[in-house]
Formats: sequence, structure tokens, C-alpha cells
Amino acid sequence: MGRTVTVSVRGLLTTAVVLLGLLSAYLWGAAGGHGAPARAETPALVSAGEKPRTLTMGGSGEATAVPDQLSFDLEVTLLRPDLATALDEANAKMDRVLSTIGGLGVRRSDVQTTGLSMYPVYDYHSSGPPTLRGYRVSQRAAVLVRELRAGGKVVSAAVATGGNDVRVSDIRLKVGDVDAVLAKARAAAVADARDKAQQYAGAAGLELGDVRTLHEVGPRQRLALAHGYAVADAARAPAAGLAALPIRAGKDTTRVRVQVVWELR
Repeated sequence: MGRTVTVSVRGLLTTAVVLLGLLSAYLWGAAGGHGAPARAETPALVSAGEKPRTLTMGGSGEATAVPDQLSFDLEVTLLRPDLATALDEANAKMDRVLSTIGGLGVRRSDVQTTGLSMYPVYDYHSSGPPTLRGYRVSQRAAVLVRELRAGGKVVSAAVATGGNDVRVSDIRLKVGDVDAVLAKARAAAVADARDKAQQYAGAAGLELGDVRTLHEVGPRQRLALAHGYAVADAARAPAAGLAALPIRAGKDTTRVRVQVVWELR
């Protein structure tokens, strides 16, 4: 048997009035008790402010120095009938050469062994198998002469002591205090960038402020060519009577580039 649900119209009206009252009370409280209608409060927009105006400028600087050191590669090479004899004589000859140049001011710590090789040498014939002639041994070392004025004498003394078994190669002039030269080039590069930046800022009616960033750009450039000398002819000359190898220092120039960002005010 079905059930009949009777809804009183008066009850509905009462319920609606109650709900309307509750809603009004809520809105009244949200408005702070004032008569103004309730509304969602909008936060004030705070301006982040403009970014500081900046000026970016590049600069380059050079520093020139006179080389004051000399380096070269030293090699003792000889051929002997057996390997043991070749090694012993190569060691003895290298020791004599190093002892000689040590007496001219070359420090033991400035001599570095860079290689040792040994291999058999054969004679080949039009018929029959090759025959062993002996063993060739080569010892190599890199030498640094800290006083350039002694460099030519050291090279010639090494060749004279070793005779035809000694070769000197890759002679190069060097600047001992490279950091000091770089410091001058960097200071000149920053000064160059600042001078140009001040010109642009002044033309715009502004002044340079604080430096925001500063960095070196690109590889450092060595403007001077490497100083190298071929001394093969001197190495093959008779050991006796060799004069000191003439050395002309010339100049060594380094260039540095920087990029600087300033604030403008």
C-alpha cells in the first residue's frame, strides 16, 4: 500500500525564513558588523619595481714582457752492438751532459726525463735474411735555464759534451713570472672597459654605479710568435770549439679581454 507524504506550505516558508536569517547573519559578520555589503577583500598589488638599468661593456688590455728564461729538449742517441752496452753508454753520456750544464747553473729540479726508447737495428740484404747490426737507445730530457743570459752557453756546452750523440731541439724563450704579466693585462682590460662605459654613461646623462658582473671572455691571446731556434747544424758540428749560441730575447705580449656590467644611476 502506497504512502502519501504531505508537505506543509507553511513549513516550507518557515524553513526558508530561517535559512535567509542565517545567511544574513553570516554576511553581517563577514562585513565587520558594518552596514556595507559583504565582499571578498582584494589584496593590494605591490610593484616589484623596475630592474636597475645596466650597461655592458667589453675591454681589452695588453702587457709586454721580455723573456728571461730558456728551455730546450735534450736527446742522447747512440747505436751499440748489444743492448746492455747501449744502455750503459747512453746513461753515462747523459750524466756527463747534465753534470756539465749543472756546473753552468742548471738546477737538478729543472731537468725532467721525458722519454727512453730502445730498439734493434737490422741490415737488409738483397738475398738472405737481415742481420742484426745492434741496438739504438735514446734518452730524452727537458731542460729549463732560469737565467736567459746563460742559455746560449748551456746549449753549446750540452752539444760539446755529448758530441755527435747529442741533439738539442725545441729551444724556446719563456717569461718566468707569467702571473705578473697577466695581472697587468687584466688591469688594463678593466680600465679600458671602464673608460668606454663612462663615455657612454656621460653621453646619456647618467653615472656608473656598482659593478654587477665581471668576467674574462675568450682565450688569452699571445701576440708574439713562439721563439724557436733550429740548432741541428750546431748539433752535428764538431764538439770542440763551439761558441755560445747567440740568443735574442725580443718581447712577449699577452692580450686579455673582459666584459663588465655596471648599474646606471
